[in-house]
Amino acid sequence: MVTILDTRTVAEAAPRPRHPEKAHRPDTEVLPKPDWIRVKAPVSPGYFETRELVKSNRLVTVCEEAGCPNIGGCWEKKHATFMIMGGICTRACSFCNVATGLPHALDPEEPASVGRAVAKMGLSHVVITSVDRDDLPDGGAEHFVQTIRAIRAAAPGTTIEILTPDFLRKPGALERVVEAKPDVFNHNLETVPRNYLTVRPGARYFHSIRLLQRVKELDPTIFTKSGIMVGLGEERNEILQLMDDLRTADVDFMTIGQYLQPTRKHHPVIRYVTPEEFTSFETVGKTKGFLLVASSPLTRSSHHAGEDFERLKAARLAKQAAA
Repeated sequence: MVTILDTRTVAEAAPRPRHPEKAHRPDTEVLPKPDWIRVKAPVSPGYFETRELVKSNRLVTVCEEAGCPNIGGCWEKKHATFMIMGGICTRACSFCNVATGLPHALDPEEPASVGRAVAKMGLSHVVITSVDRDDLPDGGAEHFVQTIRAIRAAAPGTTIEILTPDFLRKPGALERVVEAKPDVFNHNLETVPRNYLTVRPGARYFHSIRLLQRVKELDPTIFTKSGIMVGLGEERNEILQLMDDLRTADVDFMTIGQYLQPTRKHHPVIRYVTPEEFTSFETVGKTKGFLLVASSPLTRSSHHAGEDFERLKAARLAKQAAA
């Protein structure tokens, strides 16, 4: 292992391209979006109020960094997914619009800032995600723990959902996060295993499956969740096999949404999946035993997370009553 120390100050450091690893890739064709994938630009007062709150607390949201198409509707309702540990990721996934590079040091005040923002927004449910931090010995696990604790202290009535990296080669990191008892533990597979080399090269499919399975082994009361994008060249049977793999890991909730290409340098959209196909995936997923399946062109991991958490709880109670 080689450790690289960046001793430059912010003033000395030259501006870095957002995606240096993609700079020399040839531009790919961008397929025109069908009518069912189009969204309106955000213009509501609630959207601007949320944007100001995020800015004033110096917070980073995946809504902005990943260019989520649902940002207008979510921010209007004061729903935001906070991205901790900075906005620079150590991975270079070909689908992702988050900046790649050498991250800055962790901000020790960030957990408290997130806690204050959650309390001020009056959130009943909050989603906390992060960039990959392969540069940290624990992959950022302790920062997740501190953020969960800060939210519990500032807004004890708020339920907490975390969307974590894979903590690959970070022994003990997962156990530390699970010990903090988030209400929902989400880790996305993103795509079928055949696509990992080109779509998610820094990750390992079966490690991610095992991570989700391990959460349930450590604390069966925590809801587990995972999501994928479609339109990346996967076959239907591969998606059905992925569903079976998630169920083997006892995952409760699966999300399926359409991949949208951030720039011409990113992985191309191979095709746009029809709304009817998304409905079919939802039906099949429910027959396979998921407590909840959210499947639509604009479904994202954190979209309607609060409402979905209530549905998850109701589905678990119904299943227990029927047993």
